Amino acid sequence: MENRASREPEAGEVLPQHKFDCRPLEAYLSLHLPGFGAEPEAKLTIAQYRSGQSNPTFYLQKGSQEYVLRKKPPGSLLPKAHKIDREFKVQKALFSIGFPVPKPLLYCSDASVIGTEFYVMEHVQGRIFRDITIPGVSPAERSAIYVAIIETLAQLHSLNINSLQLEGYGISAGYCKRQVRNPHTELFSSRNTALNKLKIPMEIKGTQSRVIAVLDWELSTIGHPLSDLAHLSLFYVWPRTLPILNQGYFQENIGIPSMEELISIYCHCRGINSILPNWNFFLALECFKMAGIAQGIYSRYLLGNSASENSSQFANFVQPLAETGLQLSKRTFRTTLSQIDTTRELFVQTRRGQEILTRVKHFMKQYILPAEKEVIEFYVQKENSVDKWKKPPIIDKLKEMAKAEGLWNLFLPAVSGLSQVDYALIAEETGKCFFAPDVFNCQAPDTGNMELLHLYGDEKQKQQWLEPLLQGSITSCFCMTEPDVASSDATNIECSIQRDGDSYVVNGKKWWSSGAGNPKCKIAIVMGKTKNATAPRHKQHSMILVPINTPGVEIIRPLSVFGYMDHLHGGHFEIHFNQVRVPASNLILGEGRGFEIAQGRLGPGRIHHCMRTVGLAERALQIMCERATQRVAFKKKLHSHEVVAHWIAESRIAIEEIRLLTLKAAHTIDTLGNTGAIKQIAMIKVAAPRAVCKIIDRAIQVCGGAGVSQDYPLANMYALTRTLRLADGPDEVHLSAIAKLELADQARSLRAKV
Repeated sequence: MENRASREPEAGEVLPQHKFDCRPLEAYLSLHLPGFGAEPEAKLTIAQYRSGQSNPTFYLQKGSQEYVLRKKPPGSLLPKAHKIDREFKVQKALFSIGFPVPKPLLYCSDASVIGTEFYVMEHVQGRIFRDITIPGVSPAERSAIYVAIIETLAQLHSLNINSLQLEGYGISAGYCKRQVRNPHTELFSSRNTALNKLKIPMEIKGTQSRVIAVLDWELSTIGHPLSDLAHLSLFYVWPRTLPILNQGYFQENIGIPSMEELISIYCHCRGINSILPNWNFFLALECFKMAGIAQGIYSRYLLGNSASENSSQFANFVQPLAETGLQLSKRTFRTTLSQIDTTRELFVQTRRGQEILTRVKHFMKQYILPAEKEVIEFYVQKENSVDKWKKPPIIDKLKEMAKAEGLWNLFLPAVSGLSQVDYALIAEETGKCFFAPDVFNCQAPDTGNMELLHLYGDEKQKQQWLEPLLQGSITSCFCMTEPDVASSDATNIECSIQRDGDSYVVNGKKWWSSGAGNPKCKIAIVMGKTKNATAPRHKQHSMILVPINTPGVEIIRPLSVFGYMDHLHGGHFEIHFNQVRVPASNLILGEGRGFEIAQGRLGPGRIHHCMRTVGLAERALQIMCERATQRVAFKKKLHSHEVVAHWIAESRIAIEEIRLLTLKAAHTIDTLGNTGAIKQIAMIKVAAPRAVCKIIDRAIQVCGGAGVSQDYPLANMYALTRTLRLADGPDEVHLSAIAKLELADQARSLRAKV
């Protein structure tokens, strides 16, 4: 039997003021704790955990058995603090319903054993993160850990006090009032709140990205759940001049969710509205409470009974925390989440749009971005395989998860309930990863085809093709561009669609038919010419549904983009239609309506393309900045060279410009429809790919040789973005349309003045 440091990394020698005789303890545990005496020859070793500021905690080891003991500290104590029996009671109740706490084993009220009351619980092996920046893990894991914590808090707050038989655990009504009214007593004795309101200090012990034990329930009580949430969010408003305990100065790290994201996840888990009332009040209250706790810890240091080695530092915490709380309390109480993006204030998202965007960001960080490397490696390995058009299994798994989360078909307002402004910001987020749109069933060309069928298809066409597309059970391709004519002038299209009794017969060549190589591609929407010599040029073309397995449909070859094959979306193919016969009922809307349909299809689709490129630009700028801060050339970091600094600045300016222009176009569609937004759509279709090509090119230049290699996604990003200057109409066509519309607007303005 000895007091010494153990293999538990969090524990060390027992502090002099907390030493006790091990022999009575061992005798007591051998008698009352089942299994403790299973190895009678083994020595009992005891070490003390250095963490925690209140009840001393010890690591016990006897042979292969490991336990944790919690006891009251010695000396004069506050009357409501250090209630070991309450701590044991709440852990026992929570463990009984499967909430992640260590299993409580034994409570001893006999102070003669080790000098105070104590209880013993199982030792849980895992990692304890005390630095909120969680160093040493990837951004994806860091984000997952934060999400796991907030989900655990939401789980706790969803429990029912009565069913846990904890009705007398605290006073539910008037919690906040008591906190404000009794600052000297309540501030110190309550650090956290709520079990359906039960309050916890979130000291999390976990393996991987899962919370396996919530520790230290001494100060838990019944209170207000937002107090807990504010306590967990406190580092977002922590005084910047003040270190967070012994963790140094907080700086935002990649992977740490924003306060807005954490709040949204919490509210989603609990099924409550994410617009929190009086949020600043709860943040201010937590600052005042932490100031009171710091004062109490320092007082115990002066009395000589603190369990922490750094307790003397807490005197410096009181004033900055109190001042921060005062500043927060003076702010106007907003009913919206903090840190609102001013862009969203200009082009207002709906409440649902805000919530969905936050959930998409969370899904991207936790699931999609961590899978990017696996997806890339899959396609590299399948480059020359017969299975190269198949998708990696991880994508199908992510699609199932997104569908289960309700993050599905977000592009279609009639299904998602989102405005174009709502979805524009979501598209920006998904644009940061090349396969993200596919995960949410928001990938081109299917989005345009689904929108087309939704707007112009009849009930039979919708049932046969739109429904399975919305379910994600099939995919589609769009066949418009032709190899033998200048398709930038779509009236040149020669593929014929001729009526023959109850059928139409399709003949012609198409290429850049995106998605045709996907094994799930079952239907093509084909634009062709229907004979009507007397009709105007833009009334001579129609669109028709052609199942891919129809006799006469011949998939000739895939086309690469700057040498890249777009495996994810099923490639871009040349397809020949040789006497392809389909039912007349497959014609969409009617003969001669092809251009009308195309304009309805391409309006929102162009917005989606442009907003995804904004997300792509953000990713490229991030890569540029990371490289510029890592590399040294000519004895200084790359960002210290003026030309690189200017590239970074110009890229940020360009991103903000095209984002605003895209949101304006989306807003115009929402308010005036596709026709009213023609000029704005054309403008952004020119501006976005041009600007983003420049940004990616700068990033490539900063990365040097690595920028054009497979080690960075920049070369592929450039290829895809450069292609957008041709897709859905080349720049020159849009510029001509913009000039024509501008001249007409100027003429109307001039007539109005006259």
